[in-house]
Amino acid sequence: MVELGIIQRIGRGVFTLGKTLKYKPELSSDLIKEYNKIKSNFPFIELCIWNTSTINEFSQHQSNRDFIIIETEKDTNESVFYFLKEHYENVFLDPNRLILEQYVFDIPNAIIIKPLLSESPLQEVKKVNTITIEKMLVDIYCDPDLFIAFQGNEKKIIYSKAFKKYTINNNKLLRYASRRGRKDEIEKFTLQSIGNNER
Repeated sequence: MVELGIIQRIGRGVFTLGKTLKYKPELSSDLIKEYNKIKSNFPFIELCIWNTSTINEFSQHQSNRDFIIIETEKDTNESVFYFLKEHYENVFLDPNRLILEQYVFDIPNAIIIKPLLSESPLQEVKKVNTITIEKMLVDIYCDPDLFIAFQGNEKKIIYSKAFKKYTINNNKLLRYASRRGRKDEIEKFTLQSIGNNER
């Protein structure tokens, strides 16, 4: 029935009606080039890259604070940061709220380097390691300073639209939420969000 598109798998042993529709973020040619540039210099690191402009697909208000997020293993954060600083001025290493507000949000095409949490749910798109929709939703919830443009009611709308438009693996989402220490909160918030009508 899954192969026929009658039902879709949303977790281990959990199904719902409808055809599976997997989320694949759009990756620009510049983003792909950045990924390949880093991998060519650091071929053995685990790396995730994406642009926050992809969130606009789910938000009611389009954010003009788009930036690139590059997540690497904690031990390699500084090495990747200094490597990119040789090419760009707009690179920031795990910035706090003050740095975000005073510098990052006002700079076009800012690049943020962050630690990649082990067992983060990732996917490969065009030979690039990037986010899954489960990771995106959890990160928006867990990093309110970084994703300040997508908080409050906007966050509920994002969750609601994401669940309506794509197949989301609840087990994967909650497992990652648990890794970030927010499983119960996110589970409750998810149920509230997908139960609300879009405004």
